[in-house]
Amino acid sequence: MSTRPDGLIAVVKQDCPTCTRIVSVLRQLGKRTSALAVYTQDNPEFPSGIATVIDDTSLAHSYRLGIETVPTLLRFENGKEVARAIGWHRGEWESVSACTHLGASLPSSLPGCGSKSAEPGVPEKLAIQFGKTKLAARRIAIGALEDEIEACFERGWTDGLPVVPPTEERILHMLTGTTRSPDEGVGMTPPNYSACTVEKVAINAVLAGCKPEYLPVVLAAVEAALAEAFGMHGLLATTFFAGPMIVVNGPIARNIGMNARINALGQGNRANATIGRALQLVIRNIGGGVPGGIDRAMLGNPGKYTFCFAEREGDSPWESLAVERGFSPEASTVTLFAGSGVTPVMDQASRDPDALCRSFAACLKADGHPKHANSPPPVLVISPEHTRRYADAGWSKARFRNTLNRYLQIPIAGLIAGAGGIAEGISKERTKEKETMPKFRDNALHIVRAGGDAGLFSAIISSWGGSQPITKEIVP
Repeated sequence: MSTRPDGLIAVVKQDCPTCTRIVSVLRQLGKRTSALAVYTQDNPEFPSGIATVIDDTSLAHSYRLGIETVPTLLRFENGKEVARAIGWHRGEWESVSACTHLGASLPSSLPGCGSKSAEPGVPEKLAIQFGKTKLAARRIAIGALEDEIEACFERGWTDGLPVVPPTEERILHMLTGTTRSPDEGVGMTPPNYSACTVEKVAINAVLAGCKPEYLPVVLAAVEAALAEAFGMHGLLATTFFAGPMIVVNGPIARNIGMNARINALGQGNRANATIGRALQLVIRNIGGGVPGGIDRAMLGNPGKYTFCFAEREGDSPWESLAVERGFSPEASTVTLFAGSGVTPVMDQASRDPDALCRSFAACLKADGHPKHANSPPPVLVISPEHTRRYADAGWSKARFRNTLNRYLQIPIAGLIAGAGGIAEGISKERTKEKETMPKFRDNALHIVRAGGDAGLFSAIISSWGGSQPITKEIVP
């Protein structure tokens, strides 16, 4: 902060009932000290009867003083702020001003009003106009006759859908969603392994249409994607269908309004849609992962626009995915999978939990191909109605998982018969009558509960074998 003259500064606005009521206090202070300056935010002639009233309708002084509430009284000594009183509280004003018996006709305290410098969208404008934004990204000028949306398309910043132009104001507003510094490194972004910072993630979160409160989730998802074990470069380069899929657990999912219920895997929820999209745009715009370049997916899947949802935890009879992966129920996490399309599991007939396990196993055995064993574990998204079959029978998640894995042990000889006699890819020495293999590697099927209250439908989301799921705790 720049050095200021010693004395008192009061910041007020006429459109504040408390400010108008304490004008008598300001006049008292003006009579007791000549070192009082009043900065007025909305009317240069308010308040009257004060020797030094400074027009701050530009809000430059309020911004530099960090005013969030009016009235605010500040004391400066040796050019530095040494005390501050916010709102009207007689004891605090007397302490800051070193004057007694202030505002005897007023209540001992009154609430202040929001400073005009803190109104929505204003702090970002003031930071650009009067402050230092700490933004390092290259500025790109748009011609007066150039359409901003079309300019983003022409520069290749989009995933094929319109994006929100990332202006300085929007980026600064996005960065209010995290306490992390804009220049903090997040990692190296494949496939080009370009340096990724919090600021760059924020820019792509703006492009995707995120709110600031989503940014910590996006940052955690990006960090998970950049982990070596996740294999983002390989996921781009493979000709398989898969792309990054985000599952969010913990209180933050509820706090930011994520959807874990009806149509959880579909459209319509801003947080679900834009968080997943922001991750994809980071990989595209920072890392250079463009379809037809390093992204070699032969068909791809619609989830490569965005694939993000929350687990339905609040009314679940089972521990969540995050708890299974070693986190506390109070932790907020993202888990990143290399997920492909959604395969439905429709069983409206099985009432017995063991029979329903057999039904799930029959569908899961066809994941990828019926003759594939020791395959990458998919994600089973189990619906509340299917979960209820197990809860009503007193089954724990561990019992469900163990029973399902037992039915997912496949006789090697049966693989050929189960695949319609297709023997390719199955070595002859491994076709002994009693030898079995697990359908999924390490019996590590991932189970997530989501969906609406009605509907005996669950889903299988296939995985890609070159990637390991990564779970990251979300930090502010």
